Parts: sequence; structure tokens; C-alpha cells
Amino acid sequence: MRYFNYLTSEEEQSFFYSLPRPFDNDADKEVLAHAVGAALYMPATRDTIANDLAAGKHEGLVSMVIDLEDAVGDNQIDYAEDMLKQTLVKLGQYMLIGKLHSDNVPLLFIRVRSVDQLKRLLSFFGEEIVYITGFVFPKFNVETGGEYFRILAEYNQRNRTARGALYGMPILESAEVIYRERRLDTLLGISELLRSYKEYVLNVRIGATDFSSLFGLRRSPDHTIYDIGVIRDCIADIVNVFGRMDNHYVISGPVWEYFKSERVFKPQLRQTPFEESMGKHGRILRMDYINRYVDGLIREVAMDKENGIIGKTIIHPTHIRPVQSMYVVTHEEYMDAVHILENSQGDLGVMKSRYSNKMNEFKPHLTWANRIMIRATIYGVLNENQNFTCLLAQEREPAIV
Repeated sequence: MRYFNYLTSEEEQSFFYSLPRPFDNDADKEVLAHAVGAALYMPATRDTIANDLAAGKHEGLVSMVIDLEDAVGDNQIDYAEDMLKQTLVKLGQYMLIGKLHSDNVPLLFIRVRSVDQLKRLLSFFGEEIVYITGFVFPKFNVETGGEYFRILAEYNQRNRTARGALYGMPILESAEVIYRERRLDTLLGISELLRSYKEYVLNVRIGATDFSSLFGLRRSPDHTIYDIGVIRDCIADIVNVFGRMDNHYVISGPVWEYFKSERVFKPQLRQTPFEESMGKHGRILRMDYINRYVDGLIREVAMDKENGIIGKTIIHPTHIRPVQSMYVVTHEEYMDAVHILENSQGDLGVMKSRYSNKMNEFKPHLTWANRIMIRATIYGVLNENQNFTCLLAQEREPAIV
């Protein structure tokens, strides 16, 4: 699969200086960790997942989490597990008859609700396990987390020659993480645990909805999660522990819950970037995103990136394109990264950027430059005269299959 593979060749040439490169779920772990991007959650009880993928219903979809936890009622567990297996079997059948191409199968993850369920799934999955990239572990702590990863590691070691590794993505969302008096010990304990299983840890994900519920809070569509002080402080500590370059993990941001709402405050999308990219059509497009209340999502993704967070849980297909577009590397970022990497041998310490608007310090900015190059490989690099808004055009009609 490849990001933005639905664009025409003319659009690719117009938008991109360097196109995204293709990958699959056997790609290098670092590539996959950054490629999860906008992970669309779907309840496992949904019986149209395979059909929707075959029909290309969600244009641009690259990663999906099939949810067996919060999206499934306690009385639906057996049905949800059966439906999950049917979905995976159907995917295989569709690919066998040519109704679905492997390039159009997103990275698939399963969010489990317990250690016992993980054991059960691994035992009854057959060949269809090849379509799964990994599992999501909710309400992660040292006790249950150790069991999750022990089981996952044992499975991978038993099946090492049969397929690539299955990965785990812990979600930090429990009281032990958010409560200040327990947070540091909990985060350090989780960090030590994950260090033991690092080859299987794909993302560290933040579950701000559960955090907020512990205080009876819910952010409004006019604000980002960073406007809620208690959540912002916790995110800062998570980044402090798991974002350090000597023990770095890709950290994925919390869900944006809104896809339609009434506006109270001033819109958060400036008009200029849209006009510069698309003129009059850009102004219309901007208003469409404002009316769908996606401008707050775009603002929050921008804040995620500033805090070193790449990737986001999404709950509505209209969020796919806004989130993905924000991860594409700008031409200026790419030129800075190349400039830094080309001059990192120690002959120079600092130099004016090629855009002549900042100073590039070759040692302090080297890690940043390496991370930009990873994103550039996965999401591509925009042309000099383009910004993220060029990728926000309305969704096309799904292909007839």
C-alpha cells in the first residue's frame, strides 16, 4: 500500500516533490510505527468491513483497528469474535478471486479486552492471521501489560519462519497514569517493561477519553486536548518518558470525537493557506471543513506534531484525509533536513537555512532531521508551492467492484 495512492498522476506531479513509498505489514518496524497514522476504529461486530474494503468505501484508508473492547457490549463478546474471524476469512476469499487487491488492505490491528481473549484469538486464528499487523492493548499497566507481551513474544518466536512479527500497541489511559502521585512510578515501570519487549512494541498510544472520564471532563469541539490542563500535563510526562531519543517510541495521539457540531468560537483554520493552494475553491473547501468541525482536529494534530506525537486514533472516515495530510513533509522541512544531514560530519556547526529564514544547527537538529526523513519516506514531500490543504479535496466516489 501507499499513502495517497488514489491521486491521479497529474495531481501527484502537482502536489509532490517526492512521492510516498509503498510498504506492507512486513515492512521494517520503524516504517510501520510511523505509518500507522490515522487509525480508524471499527467495532468487530460490524459485518461490512470486508465488503467496505473491497469497494474502496474509505478512500485513503491505510490503518484500521477492529475493536473488541469499548465498542462491543459485554453480552456481544462471542458474537464479535466470530464476526472478526468471518471478516478475516472473507478478506482472504476476496483476494483469492481478485475482488480485493492486497495493496488495498490496510494495516489491521485488533484491540482486545483481556489477556484471555488474546490467548483465545491467537489459538483459533488460522491462515487469516497474515492480514493482521498487531494487537492493541487497552488500559495498559505493568501487570497485565507483562502478560500481553509475554504471550505475543512467545507466539512470534513459535511462528518466526511463518510470517513477520505481530506487534503490540499499548494504550496509556488508566488512573495509575493520570493521577499525579502515581504517574512517574507507573510510567517508569511501563517503560522498563516495554524495554524488555521493544522489538514488538509498535506504538505507545494515549487514551485521553478514559483519562478525561476520571475527572468528569470532555473537551469541547472548540478546544484541543492540550487546553485541558490535567490531560496536557500527563501527555507531557508521557512524551518525557517515551519520547526520549535514548529509548524512543513512536507516540500516537488521542482520539478527536467530533465530526459535526455547532460553532461557538472563532474557526481555527486560517484562510490564507487554502487560498494560496487553491484560490476560490480553497475558500470553499476551508468552509466545508469548518462546517464539519474538522478545523479543531487539524489544530490538534498540529499540536500533536509540535509535541513529538505522530499518529492518531480516529472514529470517523471524514478524519482520514485531514490527519494524513498533516503528516506530509513540507518542502521547507525536507530542505532543512537534507541540509542538516549533509553537514553533520563536524566541519560546520551552524548555517543559514536554504530558505534563508532560520539557522540550522547541525548537532542539535540532527535527530529532528532523521525523523523528518522517515516521515518523508512514508508520507512524501510536498512541492515548494504547496501546503497540506492541497490534499483536502472532497472524497471521490468509491470504485465499483
